[in-house]
Amino acid sequence: MTGAARNIFSVVTRRDPPTRGPDPSALLSALPVPVVMLDEANRFRFVNHMAEQFLSMSSHQLSFLKLYDLIPLDNPIFSLIAQVRETDVTVSDHDLTLESPRLRKSGITVQGSPLPEEPGAVVLVLQDASAARALDRQLTFRSAARSVSGMAAILAHEVKNPLSGIRGAAQLLESSVEERDRELTVLIRDEADRIRDLVDRMEIFGEKPSQHSAVNIHRVLEHVRRLAQSGFAAHITVREEYDPSLPHVYGNRDQLIQVLLNLVKNAAEAITDSTAVLNGEITLVTAYQHGMRLAVPGTDQRMHLPLVVCVRDNGPGISADILPNLFDPFVTSKPSGSGLGLALVAKLVSDHGGLIEVDSRPGRTEFRLHLPMLQDDPRDVL
Repeated sequence: MTGAARNIFSVVTRRDPPTRGPDPSALLSALPVPVVMLDEANRFRFVNHMAEQFLSMSSHQLSFLKLYDLIPLDNPIFSLIAQVRETDVTVSDHDLTLESPRLRKSGITVQGSPLPEEPGAVVLVLQDASAARALDRQLTFRSAARSVSGMAAILAHEVKNPLSGIRGAAQLLESSVEERDRELTVLIRDEADRIRDLVDRMEIFGEKPSQHSAVNIHRVLEHVRRLAQSGFAAHITVREEYDPSLPHVYGNRDQLIQVLLNLVKNAAEAITDSTAVLNGEITLVTAYQHGMRLAVPGTDQRMHLPLVVCVRDNGPGISADILPNLFDPFVTSKPSGSGLGLALVAKLVSDHGGLIEVDSRPGRTEFRLHLPMLQDDPRDVL
């Protein structure tokens, strides 16, 4: 800056006295991302509204805590904070896991910045990228489901008709061949039936329109619980943690039953097949999540998904090898599974404009459904 420029600047600043701006804490509180300020001892000095939701604690509660009361000292976030203090520059880290008995968050991006007015203080901005990744995966699931539906249409036309002829010929041969060859005709008939059933299962991925209306999700869960405990989950404890004030879901009752029954059945089978689980338990949870609004890339669609439904079990967990592709068609960990059940679940949730997430580790697997809310409560609810 030249001397003349400095003189002009000084004149302007003398002529125009500084105006008082808005309260910085009010600005931080209005930000749509969690913001935390820690002092030199890592005590919480400030948290905005989104940070309260992120940490599931009020600002008053947090004012009595230090960061290590929530997160173990060996977490990488403490190295980030130390680096900010040492270098006095902004430092970022990605895909962090913040885990403790009080808190479990994964896929978190953390940005730490120094605060010159407060020596040793650090401002942390916490961004949860899991919802964005879930949306991206959901679009992938949707494309995969469409591929399956296209394949099913081809198979239905090109395979089912010849299968009927093969099965009919096997039945005719069965009555005219010798006893030792009859087993072969039965085998042909049974295999033709198996292929036909597989094609029929794939046809449910088709883009058939469905009727959506007001659905009481607690009645759906109660129906699923009764079906489970009268059959495949008779030996398993099913717990309920419901938010009784939850608004109605805008969806299709039969499809939601299909989705939740599939998830509960998978949980029950995981517990049953594991010799390490002594007291099998499945927990059904409902909750209201504020601020769950997502924009679908490349469209004008805006998704408001405040209703959360969880199916949690204490089984052995899902193998890390298949977890990233769990909802893809034909991906399964069961020796006799077709790999279409969870692909169908993802497709039906997507048809509702919702999202599905999974979090799994040994002893705890949780599927979370984010579903749309009915804006106006009707008189009659399914």
